[in-house]
Parts: sequence; structure tokens; C-alpha cells
Amino acid sequence: MLTIELDMLQTAALAMILFLIGRFTVSHVAFFQRCCIPAPVIGGLIFAILHLVTYQTGILTFTFDETLKTAFMDFFFTSVGFGASIKLLKKGAWPVILFLILATILVTIQNLVGVGLSGLFGLDGRLGLCMSSIPLVGGHGTSASFGPLFEGMGVESATTVAVACATYGLVAGSLMGGPLGRWKIKKYNLKPLVTEESADLGEPETVYQTKSEMLNSDTFLSAFVLIIIATGLGTYVTNAFAAINITLPVYIGGMLVALVIRNIADLMGKELPLKAIDVAGNTSLNVFLGIALMTLMLWQLAALAVPIVVILAVQTLLMYLYASFVVFRAMGKDYEAAVMTAAICGFGMGATPNAMANMLAIKNQYGPAPKAFFVVPLVGGMFIDFTNSAIITVFTNLLS
Repeated sequence: MLTIELDMLQTAALAMILFLIGRFTVSHVAFFQRCCIPAPVIGGLIFAILHLVTYQTGILTFTFDETLKTAFMDFFFTSVGFGASIKLLKKGAWPVILFLILATILVTIQNLVGVGLSGLFGLDGRLGLCMSSIPLVGGHGTSASFGPLFEGMGVESATTVAVACATYGLVAGSLMGGPLGRWKIKKYNLKPLVTEESADLGEPETVYQTKSEMLNSDTFLSAFVLIIIATGLGTYVTNAFAAINITLPVYIGGMLVALVIRNIADLMGKELPLKAIDVAGNTSLNVFLGIALMTLMLWQLAALAVPIVVILAVQTLLMYLYASFVVFRAMGKDYEAAVMTAAICGFGMGATPNAMANMLAIKNQYGPAPKAFFVVPLVGGMFIDFTNSAIITVFTNLLS
């Protein structure tokens, strides 16, 4: 079999070509737009499928230098840390905290289910985590981060399984959330009720609520300088935990350092280039995902097909029941609660953009939900990343 070896820059270049292919595909296929499936996921999976065919037929295989994947992964997650503003949290603290608690409980249940069912199939419990909150709440980013970590611990196929489950979750969360929210609205005849307090919360498009900010070379440079500094300092944090036998993904340290920098800046009244940090983070995410998806070895999934199908079926049923009977009631059984019920299906199975898409579909049909549009981006866009990573870390260390 012919083997083509790609170095670091060639790997990144191919990933970006596939990103462009994915973006073109997404722009021309309504289903992909509706499910908020990222362009690098589409482009990467197209290549991974072609690679599967050439590998299985004995024609051709590829090897990749994934150095830049790790670097851009760290940059992306560090950028998320800059969004964790305690000052912003205080603006509507109780509904945010309650929704975060509900999402954190969901993460714990997903992991208990995944680990428990993987044991029934005789699989490593850490592989069960790759069919739980890692792909479902964490999405492709967390999957492509924890997967290699587990593989380094001897868990074969962890990355491929996690990314495959994350792709399923994006579709399932989009297909489930909107219909469930609409059913609650119709069943209980719910109507929008915009109070003065909820209207003041606004409807942020992202978790970065800042003044109008110019995006230019200076702000973008400043953003990347902050991200790189926080990422570098974060390695000391991660190493400190490793010294006391606590295994953390390398990006957690950077997220924590970024969180500290953001909140010190808030206390001092200093403005960070948050919009530029958001753009830099999204750019890093696309490079990271592009490389992660195209390097998947899909032939590793064959022996795990049955466990994956069974566990994902149970996780999907769990998500539906939890959203319908727990989240809806806990958040108040009103119109806003119905919108947040649709949202938690989005990021509980897929990612925050899926949650926002689910909410926008309901808002456009039934009316505004300002509290939901404030709470969900804060929880799904930043705080759940911390609690999810913490819980996964606990499970990882218990199973190691």
C-alpha cells in the first residue's frame, strides 16, 4: 500500500482546503445549515470517508503531523476562558445558575450512563465517556481534545468514537429541540411575556457583551497575544495538577488563566479586545477541527458499531426525557422555559450554535424570549465548558 506522509504545514494546508470544500457544501445544503454542522466537520468527514475507502481497498493511506492541531486546540479553549465574566454572570445570576446546575446534572448522568453501558459491552469505561458528555455536551472540540488524551492512556479508537458521536449529536440535538419546544408551547398554550427586567437582559449574539469594537490588525494582534500568553502560563497550571496525580487536558490551564485575566480586567475597569478574542478563538477552532476530522481513522469504528448505536440511543432518550420533564419544570413551565427546553437539547446533544438555532426557530414563530437568549449563551457558551471538563476529569481519574 502506498503511504503519503504530510508534514505539519502540509497537514494544515490540506485541512484548510477541506474547510473550503465544507463551507461550500454547507452553503448549498439546507439540512447542514439547519443542523448547524460546522464546515470543517463536513470537509473533514468527506476526506475521512475517502481515506477509509482507499485504506480498506489497499490502495493508499496517509500519515499526518498533527502538531498544529494541538496548538490551535489550546488557543480555542483558552479563548473560551476569556468569556467567563463573573460581572456578567451577576446581571441575571439565578436563572443562569439554575440552568447551569441542570446542565451539570445532565453531564453527570450522561457519563454515568455511558460508563455503565460500556461496562456491559466489556469496554473500557473511558471509551464510554467518549459516548457521553465529551461528544454530546462538549461537541467536536472536546472530543478531539480528550480523544488523544485517552489514546495516550491506551484507550484505542477514543478520538474516532468521540468525534463520530459528536457528529450524531449535532443532528439529533437539532432535530429534537425545536419540535419539543413547540410541543410544550402548544400543549400548555404558552405566550411570550416580556417584563422590564427580562427585556433589560437583551439578546446577546455571543457571550461577549462589549461596546462597539473595531476589528483591525492591532486588536486582532492583541487578542492573539493574550491567548498565547494565557495558553503558555496555563501549562504550568496543568503541570501542577499532574504533579499531584490529577489528569487534566492541557487546555484547562489556559482556560483558567484566561478566566483570571478577564475578571481582573473587569475589576480594574479595563477593556479587553473580547470581540477580537472571539474571532481568534473561532478561527483557531476551525483550523483545529479541520485537522482533527480529516485525520480520523473510520475503520476503527467497525468493531464498536453495536455499542455505539445502543449507547447513543439511550443517551438520546435520556436527553428527551430530561429536557421535557426536568428542565421545563425547573425553569418555570412558562414560555421562556419551553424555549430553554429546546435549547438544552441543542447543546446537551450538540453545541451552543445548535441551541441558538433551536431558540431562534421558536422565537421567529412565537415571539421573543429575552431571558432564554441571555441564559443559554452564558451557560452553553462558557460556563458548561468548565463544569463539563471538571466532571470528565473526575471520571477519568476514577477510571484510570
